[in-house]
Amino acid sequence: MKQCENTSDLWDVRRSTNIAARLSTCAQTWDLVIAGGGITGAGIAREAARRGLRVLLVERQDFAWGTSSRSSKMVHGGLRYIAQGDIKTTLHSVRERERLMREAPGLVHQMPYIMPHYKGRFPGPKIFGLLLMVYDFLAGKRYRKFRNATELSKMLPGLATEGLLGGTEFADAVTDDSRLVMRVLHEAIRDGAEVINYAAVAGVERIDGKVSAVHITDELTGERITLSTNAVVNATGAWADVLRAQEGEQAQIRPARGSHIVLSAEKLPVPVSLTVLHPQDQRPIFVYPWEGRTVVGTTDLDHPDTSNTEASMTQQELDYLLALLAHQYPDAHITSNDVISSWAGVRPLVSSGALNPSKEKRDHSIWDDQGLVTVSGGKLTTFRLIALDVLNTAKAYLPDMPDQDDDAAVLAPADTSHPRFSVLTPQQQRRLGGHYGSDLNQLLAEAEENELSEVPGSCALWAELRWAAAHESVVHLDDLLLRRTRIGLLVEDGGMIFEDRIRAICQPLLAWSDTQWQQEALRYREIWHQHYSLPVGETSTTVQPALVRTA
Repeated sequence: MKQCENTSDLWDVRRSTNIAARLSTCAQTWDLVIAGGGITGAGIAREAARRGLRVLLVERQDFAWGTSSRSSKMVHGGLRYIAQGDIKTTLHSVRERERLMREAPGLVHQMPYIMPHYKGRFPGPKIFGLLLMVYDFLAGKRYRKFRNATELSKMLPGLATEGLLGGTEFADAVTDDSRLVMRVLHEAIRDGAEVINYAAVAGVERIDGKVSAVHITDELTGERITLSTNAVVNATGAWADVLRAQEGEQAQIRPARGSHIVLSAEKLPVPVSLTVLHPQDQRPIFVYPWEGRTVVGTTDLDHPDTSNTEASMTQQELDYLLALLAHQYPDAHITSNDVISSWAGVRPLVSSGALNPSKEKRDHSIWDDQGLVTVSGGKLTTFRLIALDVLNTAKAYLPDMPDQDDDAAVLAPADTSHPRFSVLTPQQQRRLGGHYGSDLNQLLAEAEENELSEVPGSCALWAELRWAAAHESVVHLDDLLLRRTRIGLLVEDGGMIFEDRIRAICQPLLAWSDTQWQQEALRYREIWHQHYSLPVGETSTTVQPALVRTA
């Protein structure tokens, strides 16, 4: 069901600067207004639009700006839940992982994981193997295998070998988290949802205690409009308490920061995801391949600053990750000079009073404040199940919501009909099919002849920049380089070593003047150096003391 006249299946070339005008032809009353354009909000919009509801999603910043572009990129099956005795959560997570790999090959793909075992260190191969037996049983597939020390040393050259007993191999999945959000949003749009970035839910109105309207602020113009709605979903993640506080509700969210560093695969080659325990606190840290680079993370610290600013890795966290590499890869001599980029994401943990954030559960929680339905917590892997739980809670305010097959596919298959598809390498075919799905045919059709090559240092094609600038509501340069594509994380200097070519492709499509381009380039460089490079004003090439958590 289309909710607005003349609504395209694709995004606007440029995000409208007047949301009132954009929504003027839409329904007078929305069934559901969703605040938050991360994976949780996108999943809810997808499932709600599939059911024919009049759905509007707004995001204060850019789509996937928060946690959903800065996760560890992993689609876990919930191994940690087995150790906690939570078999049900593990079962759900494993099944959703398998579903995502089936629906989006090339975007969500299987990754071998290795847990090395060292003499006298926990966990030993027997205990870990027992956990994996249950893990494989729930998945209905056997992934686990034990590799002896000789095999492991060949697979992972440079890995510390003193006391090495071998390693246990198992499987989970990895993804491009921001791209997954965009694909889910595209599916929601095709089913009639309206989605707008740089617009925020500022508050709600009530009649007889129940939500009746919502105030939305255009973050680009300052304009505020009021829309009638039957319910509002607060899916703003780590910022969920902000809206609830306006209603007098107590804070429930414990924001926790997780930081990562990106290295070249030449400096630290890893063909699998290595799972190792940090020598300082025995927390699991991952070292894994992603988009042609090697990623190391994550930390886990309280992040009390939930202002509308980006999180950044601290010097303390950088030293913590370098200490892990010095311990696990002593001959690699990795220093901060080897770091291409970093990112820090804020996890929306539901507080239980645990001593440190690593002890908090990762389950999602839902609160219903008479039509203001708040959801927070949970895993990227289970975003579809979270969406179904939210709609089940909200249905009390949506009496006309039709039944729908809860097991229907989230993502449509890739359209590989364009002749240019055959000239791509098998790796490019798989990746682009996963990243763009049913939009792939048009992306290839619009690409210039010389744009089907990769941006050096990344797996992205130049054609992807053209597509994003033309069709994916890019407002700022960081939208393009950090979220629509991941060039800003993968290429030196945030990708700006290729500024001239990026500008030649994208400036005409974005209708930016020369002055505006220069302003955007300056803004982007400031953002990248502040939040995606080394800690500002801090450089270190030596290993510092252990990371200390806050309570």
